[in-house]
Amino acid sequence: MLLRDFLSLTGGSLIAHRLRTFLTTLGIAVGIAAVMLLTSIGEGVHQFVLSEFTQFGTTIVGINPGRTTTHGASTGVFGTVRPLTIEDTEALKRLPFARAVVPFVQGNAEVEAGNRRRRTTVYGAGPEMPEAFSMHVQSGRFLPHDDPTAPRALAVLGSKLRQELFGDRNPLGQRIRVGGNRYRVIGVMEPKGTVLGFDLDDTVYIPAARGLELFNRDSLFEIDLLYKKTVKADSVVAGIKKMLIARHGREDFTVTTQEQMLDVLGSILNILTFAVGAIGGISLLVGAIGIVTIMTIAVNERTSEIGLIRALGARRSQVLSLFLGEAIVLAAVGGIAGLLLGVGIANLLHLALPALPVHTPWFFVVTAEAVAVLIGLAAGVLPAQRAARLDPVEALRAE
Repeated sequence: MLLRDFLSLTGGSLIAHRLRTFLTTLGIAVGIAAVMLLTSIGEGVHQFVLSEFTQFGTTIVGINPGRTTTHGASTGVFGTVRPLTIEDTEALKRLPFARAVVPFVQGNAEVEAGNRRRRTTVYGAGPEMPEAFSMHVQSGRFLPHDDPTAPRALAVLGSKLRQELFGDRNPLGQRIRVGGNRYRVIGVMEPKGTVLGFDLDDTVYIPAARGLELFNRDSLFEIDLLYKKTVKADSVVAGIKKMLIARHGREDFTVTTQEQMLDVLGSILNILTFAVGAIGGISLLVGAIGIVTIMTIAVNERTSEIGLIRALGARRSQVLSLFLGEAIVLAAVGGIAGLLLGVGIANLLHLALPALPVHTPWFFVVTAEAVAVLIGLAAGVLPAQRAARLDPVEALRAE
């Protein structure tokens, strides 16, 4: 059988049954579109979360009170022999690889300026926070290097909180109340936006020791250490553990590197992307069943045609190739339509909802089309084999 005849027979059959061809390709198109849409959203969320998580750099180590147990849970503040303190922070600053060490305590409190009040997030932090987290002061300055255990009552406002409390007035030097205590505003931070669900602009920063007093806590929530890029993370962790064990007498804390956080986060997000893709894959299965059904019907309808082709000298392998070719063309065309539909809907969703992250890598596009072709090949095997095995004489007798 000449290639020209092969293409003519394949194309002619598909064109002759336009409605059947359309419905079959539509089934594959819907399946591919569902997979592309869901995986694009899943990958978009993946990329968004990782970018949000890494915008502060990858050389940060977090130290939390309580040692992580073998069961994967931290004993927390209540299970530790000694809490993480301001003194621990000062000791960690003496490590040779430490660029910045930031004590952290967090809570909610009412902030009052004049006759305006707002309940917001309060961060008790250290003066090196802007360096550690790549944040910048818009006006004034950040918390100074006071006595860490008895700092002055100074505050720095997030850009949104500054607008809510002072409007267009200059807040520098003004007095505010945080949780009932008076503070003097010495700075306003540049807009940072929302990071992993936390609005860093709707907040106020006060010294960590004052935060401990405000929230009546003995232990810091966390100590973050920014280390030099030339030092390996393992050496940093070893140095931190040696210092704190010497101070606490035992390892009653947990040290987590940024690489460990990203590994865990990446694994969770990969599972999420795979899960949403698998849900969309159910539609592909439906499309494959449609191809099997349509090709089986086609074999029954074209029995006499198959007999004629075989009587004219076509081999079984050529008849097999003919029907497999039809199935692959149906799946490939449906796959291309599904790709265009899925990517188009994903982009329209992003335009309608800019906050929804959408990302479609070329790897997904190529893989989706390859999967569509493989589905057509697999779904067409049984009907094509049935057609190839028909006896020419018996096939010619069929009506």
